[in-house]
Amino acid sequence: MESSTAGPPSTTADFRVPLVLLAGMNCTDDLWSGCGLERSITPTLDEPGMDAQVEALLDILPERFALAGLSLGGIVGMALCRQAPERVVRLCLMSTNAQAPTQRQRDGWRTWRDRLADGETPRDLQGDILNALLSAPARDRDPGLAERVLQMGEDTGAARLDAQLRMQATRGNELASLPELRIPLLVVSGTADAICPPRFHQDIAATVPGARLASVNAGHLSPMERPGEVGQLLRSWLNA
Repeated sequence: MESSTAGPPSTTADFRVPLVLLAGMNCTDDLWSGCGLERSITPTLDEPGMDAQVEALLDILPERFALAGLSLGGIVGMALCRQAPERVVRLCLMSTNAQAPTQRQRDGWRTWRDRLADGETPRDLQGDILNALLSAPARDRDPGLAERVLQMGEDTGAARLDAQLRMQATRGNELASLPELRIPLLVVSGTADAICPPRFHQDIAATVPGARLASVNAGHLSPMERPGEVGQLLRSWLNA
């Protein structure tokens, strides 16, 4: 396992293979705005089960591609690599967790589904965890960032968020299968990530020989807090 910190931003975006970006739960492709990855493929995650989501993606994606996923997007990415390793040439996991869900997580997802059924909106629920999604320095530095995060919830909509919550409950332990990866792996950790702390990413990187672990001075939504640095990391990984 190699370790590094993010370097200065670059505007180069000549990818050798198609890049697929999978956003996290209650997020949209605005997550990647400013990263210089505009030609990427950004599918939505809207299936109520992990296996069904992987199958849906495999049906629409190119025959071979690089994949980067954040949070739930990273979990889907790990499941996809496990089920169809021949399709993915590179994998980047960001702000994510490879372990099986805890009962506390399952209870939390069930509570969110109940709240949606009672008429609360994805924007409301996003607001409840805003301080966990964004670091305090980022909110102070960019007052408009919080509104963008809330808007992602609004744009996701109740039906899609409910499906994502149901999908979360079908997750398994992906950590056990990661040693079988035979592709370049980049793991990106936010130093101030309150949802998926750095130790989660250290555990992931330690299981895959040759994995690169990079740290970004950000919270859970590092592409929004540090788009230039995250974009540079992804472009370097793609073109290595």
